[in-house]
Amino acid sequence: MLPFARRNIAVATIIIAGLGGTAAHAEDHSRLLPLPVNPELKIQAYKGFYRFVDEYGDTVRMTVFNDFYVYPPMKFKNRKQEEFYWRTVRDVRKTLPYAKLAFAALTETYEYIQTLPDKKTRERHLKQLEKDIVEQYKPVVKSMTKGQGKILLKLITRETDQNSYHIVKAFLGSFRAGFYQAVGRIFGMNMKSGFNPDKNEEDAIIDRIATLIEQGSL
Repeated sequence: MLPFARRNIAVATIIIAGLGGTAAHAEDHSRLLPLPVNPELKIQAYKGFYRFVDEYGDTVRMTVFNDFYVYPPMKFKNRKQEEFYWRTVRDVRKTLPYAKLAFAALTETYEYIQTLPDKKTRERHLKQLEKDIVEQYKPVVKSMTKGQGKILLKLITRETDQNSYHIVKAFLGSFRAGFYQAVGRIFGMNMKSGFNPDKNEEDAIIDRIATLIEQGSL
C-alpha cells in the first residue's frame, strides 16, 4: 500500500472520506458504482423560484439566487506567487467535484450503516467498502499529485465541516484512522490540520478559488 500512498498522500484516506458512499445500489450497498472520470461541477446559480400574482393581476416569476461573492482583484508580489495561484486554480478545479461527491456519499453511507442491525454487520460492510474503494478508485487518485491530494483533503473538510481524520475515524475506528494519519504524515500531510481560511493564507486562497468556481465566476 505504501507505493500507492506515496503518490497521493494516503489514497485510502482521501477516498474513504466519503466517495465510497456512492456505492449504494438500492439492493446492494456493499459494492461501488464506478467513480466518474473528471466529473464536472454542476453550477447552480439560483436556489429556486416561485410565482405570484402582483397588484396588477399579472403572474410574476420570482427567482431566488444563491449568494454571490465578489472579491478584490488578486495582486501578486512576484511571478512565483502568480504561478502558485494559477496552479492552485487548476488543482481546485480538478479536485472540487470529488470533494462534492465525498460530501454526498458520506451522508448516504452514514444513513445506510445506521440501518444495519449490529456493530459486527456494520464493520463487515465498512471493511468490504474499504477494499472496494482502494481497488476501484486507485487509478483515479493515482493521477493526482501530492499537492492535489492535499487540496482534496482540505476541500473535503470544507464540504463536511470536519477534518478527514475524524471522518475516517467515525467510519473505520481509531486504529485504521491512526494508521492513515501516520501514512499521511510520512508524505507531508497532517490529516488533523483542518481547514481555516480565516487564519491560514493558503486555505483562504483555496476557499476563494472554490467559491468562484462554484458560482461560475472562474
